[in-house]
This record gives sequence, structure tokens and C-alpha cells, in this order.
Amino acid sequence: MASAEIEQLTNALARLPGLGPRSARRAVLHLLKKREASLTPLLRALETVADKLATCSICGNVDTSDPCGICTDAKRDTRSLCVVEEVADLWALDRSRLFPGRFHVLGGRLSALDGVRPEDLHIDKLIARVSGGEIDEVVLAMNATLEGQTTAHYLAERLESHPVRITQLAHGLPVGGELDYLDEGTLAQALRARRPVA
Repeated sequence: MASAEIEQLTNALARLPGLGPRSARRAVLHLLKKREASLTPLLRALETVADKLATCSICGNVDTSDPCGICTDAKRDTRSLCVVEEVADLWALDRSRLFPGRFHVLGGRLSALDGVRPEDLHIDKLIARVSGGEIDEVVLAMNATLEGQTTAHYLAERLESHPVRITQLAHGLPVGGELDYLDEGTLAQALRARRPVA
């Protein structure tokens, strides 16, 4: 039996996404076994992030500075803005290094079932950023869910009076996907978005 403190650490780790009780126990045992190489650096990193954690007042990204590193990066294209639902979506797109512009995090998506209304999201901040006149293109990078597409449609309507080009991420067949294993919604979107063979 482990002490109450070690059990508390195990339970805290088990609440993290992707870790269950068994994985958390293995992680704790590893941290205890490799105290100098793993536990101490982890503690320092957690304390540093906890002390410096900030939400970017411009885009909504989570970083250790405000404005965040993306918003202060002079190499970024200030004319392109990619709108995402959550910070995790921003990080995934930025990791790909394929989008050279800046981002805007809505903080969720519209959902009548969950009671999420337009005023619950950072939509007014988005409209204010676009109204500044410095943005040429807004990329709506919503998830391919019913709520995500509803949010994208709502944003497109709100932005149509502004002189910006509104684009959306392509949806359809994933690379390496087999037709037999895809759901009907994905297949329907792929058929609607078909293009000529070059």
C-alpha cells in the first residue's frame, strides 16, 4: 500500500485525459524510481508554468506570456486569420507549420443542447478583429461535427458584411482511409467536395 500522499498523486494523474488508474500508477512509480531525472524536472516545469500561465488577450491562446508567442511573431502573416474552437485545435494546426497566419480561439462551439450561445463564445472579439480592416482572409477551421458546422455557418453569416474572403477547411476522405470504414457523413462531404482530376 502506498502512502496517502502517493495515492493523492496517483488519483490526480488518473484524472488527466488518456490516463486511467493503472497508467497513473505506472507513471507515479516511474517518477518515484527516477526522482532526479524525472520527478524534480517535472515539478520545476509545473511550477514555472503555473506561475507564468496566461491567456492571450488577442487570440485566446494559452501561453506563458500575454500576448502569446504566435501573436508577437513578426514572421506571421497578419492578413490571414484562422478561427478554431479550442486551444488544442490551434496547437494542432500550428504544429503542422502549414498555416502562416494568426489565430483566434472561440472557446467552444455553438450547441443548443449544451446551452452554448453566441454570447458565450469569443465571437464579438473576432468581429472586432476583422472590423479593424487589416485582415484579408478568415479561415473557419471548425471541427467536422454538426455543432462545428453550425458554428462555421453562423460565423460566415456574421462576417459576410465585412470585406474579407471567408474560407473553410476541406472535409472528406482522410489520407489512407478506406471507403468501407467511413461514416455516411464523411462520404457525403467527400462527394460534395469532389473536384476534377488534374
